[in-house]
Amino acid sequence: MYDIVIVGGGPAGLTAAVYALRGGKNVVVIEKNGFGGQIAYSPKVENIPGTIQISGAEFADKLVEQAMNLGADMELETVTGIEKTDFGFRVNTEEGNAFEGKTVILALGVKHRTLGLPGEEELVGNGISFCAVCDGAFYTGQNVAMIGGGNSALQEALLLSEVCNQVTVVQNLGDFTGEKKLAEALVQKENVKVLFNTVVDGYLTEDGSLTGLRLNNQQTGEVSQIAVDGAFLAVGLLPENDAFAEFAKLNDWGYFDSAEDCRTGTPGLFVAGDCRSKRIRQVVTAASDGAIAATAACMYLDQN
Repeated sequence: MYDIVIVGGGPAGLTAAVYALRGGKNVVVIEKNGFGGQIAYSPKVENIPGTIQISGAEFADKLVEQAMNLGADMELETVTGIEKTDFGFRVNTEEGNAFEGKTVILALGVKHRTLGLPGEEELVGNGISFCAVCDGAFYTGQNVAMIGGGNSALQEALLLSEVCNQVTVVQNLGDFTGEKKLAEALVQKENVKVLFNTVVDGYLTEDGSLTGLRLNNQQTGEVSQIAVDGAFLAVGLLPENDAFAEFAKLNDWGYFDSAEDCRTGTPGLFVAGDCRSKRIRQVVTAASDGAIAATAACMYLDQN
């Protein structure tokens, strides 16, 4: 029996573990993919207070090490749902295991959004990728496209520009939505071309692999094609909270409808990080949620 079961091993979940352990509680963190969350795939992070620059992977490693040094149990399993019990909660996993806890913190993060185009799912891993850190080296000296214009897209495009022959950035709006500093650095790259007000409305393939993109200019209506060896998607994120909707209300977009106190309508159940309804989703706000949720969980345990 754990005092706190934390579902999700990103910055929110790991920070929650650190605060809970320092509060004298015993904790297990259950993560389905890899500890560290989305930040682990960022090549360079420059907006963490007190740190001029660090790779996302290094930052994630430090978080994991900190939690483990304090005594956190870490489990790599896929949580499928939770049950309310007399003692608190039972957290069930796809692997057939169950973790019992007096309280639960859901720090589920989000998953990558896709364009929803025909054949897209089959092309993931065959020309479509979500992570330049993971897959950029496969396209050394080749031509690629980065679809998106936020911070993630700009960071990934900058990384790709260092190894690829040509990087074409496809942005559906008239300007970037990411940080001005990143945008300025990107447009200065000689091997980067930016197509604003443009959407991808189809994939070109050959023998099951991506060979190009069909583009549509939203201002002029012009339809064109470009040949690419790979395409990287950075078009937003989606929550995966439906399995827990019985215990924590969701908003219209599928995020947990929880205020800054990270509480839910179910006593003993808390939410933290990108899975929660909020305006700003950054590593610092995820960590803040983790600290708040863990503190609230500790107070709940002390009072019950």
